[in-house]
Amino acid sequence: MPIAIIGAGPAGAFAAESLARAGRKVLLFDEKLAWEKPCGGGITHKALVEYPFLGDSQAERNWVSGCELVSPSGRRTRLRLDRPIAIFSRRVLNGLLLERARQAGAEVVQERVITITGAAGTWKLHARGGDCEAAYVVLAAGARNPFRAQFSLPFGAQDLMATAGYYIPGSAAEMQVRFFAGLDGYMWMFPRSDHYSAGICGKMSGTTTAELRRRLEAALGEEGVEFRGAPFYSHVLPSPTVGFLRRAPVCGEGWAMIGDAAGFVDPITGEGLYYALRSADLLSRALIAGRPESYPHWLWQDFLRELETAAGFVGRFFKGRFAGAPVPERIVQFAACSPRFRTLLCDVFAGSQGYSGLRRRAYLLLPMMLTELVRMPIQPHRPTTNDRRPTAAL
Repeated sequence: MPIAIIGAGPAGAFAAESLARAGRKVLLFDEKLAWEKPCGGGITHKALVEYPFLGDSQAERNWVSGCELVSPSGRRTRLRLDRPIAIFSRRVLNGLLLERARQAGAEVVQERVITITGAAGTWKLHARGGDCEAAYVVLAAGARNPFRAQFSLPFGAQDLMATAGYYIPGSAAEMQVRFFAGLDGYMWMFPRSDHYSAGICGKMSGTTTAELRRRLEAALGEEGVEFRGAPFYSHVLPSPTVGFLRRAPVCGEGWAMIGDAAGFVDPITGEGLYYALRSADLLSRALIAGRPESYPHWLWQDFLRELETAAGFVGRFFKGRFAGAPVPERIVQFAACSPRFRTLLCDVFAGSQGYSGLRRRAYLLLPMMLTELVRMPIQPHRPTTNDRRPTAAL
């Protein structure tokens, strides 16, 4: 019997490709297949090194080599990224991964799976177009996965981020990240090949989509970005707490979860694409080796420890204070004044600096950064309109 994968986003499609290339029979279910999705779409240097086909393919993407950081007070600074980020439209990225799955031999079924019954080895999947059986089930249908509560623990409001945003015509070689006072999240402007994904995220337990939209629209207005008439989106992203990551199983007898469905998203940056691909890769290897029970251990060895570290730090990052100012304010200030701190941030963006060693490295650099800060005092920037910012037709 086949392996059934529910959800054909990056995690599901990549797992389908990997398993099909190893000779497994795979059914990949998704109602929408390749469609535009509300996220930045950034592929970090770490992901490009691990999965070089993402950089080598002919798929449309935008290479971003700079990032403007904006603090809660409006202070601004720019980073020159020595390892560019590839920013994909999610429609394009999903299309690329789906085509690779098809070419590897996976059967793509454009249907919504409504119910899953049975047990390991004899799962029965009921879809609108009919029923099928599967030996193993992989859940890869995102944070709103309807089967999560059936197999594991449901996400609570404290384990999720709400997002709101617009797709705005335009592009550039620089992205923007902006922080707000009192928000467990941030605003982004990620330039894809022919439009910006301009969005904002925040913990569902501390804000609402309406409040996020209000903050986003006010910030876009300050930037001189015309968003009226542009397509609006809202979505939910996992941002699990340490306790949830430790309590909620991600696999069991005859089933496993990968990507957003498992909660594998960086709770500070919101990055999920690397963890989607990596978890799909690790699960596929475990299944091909006939050792599905190894999947949780391999996750812990590979990246789950990093996500737990980030989850324990996220509250202090967004709402903590350092030297009398909010942490995001100090981050932007240090980035403006300290070449050493800019290098550290660039390593974080590239994915080469993990959270486990981040605090130690930052504290080792602190005396030198403070010296640089004293020598190069920075006056707060006033928000200015960037003439490369997009405009949307009314």
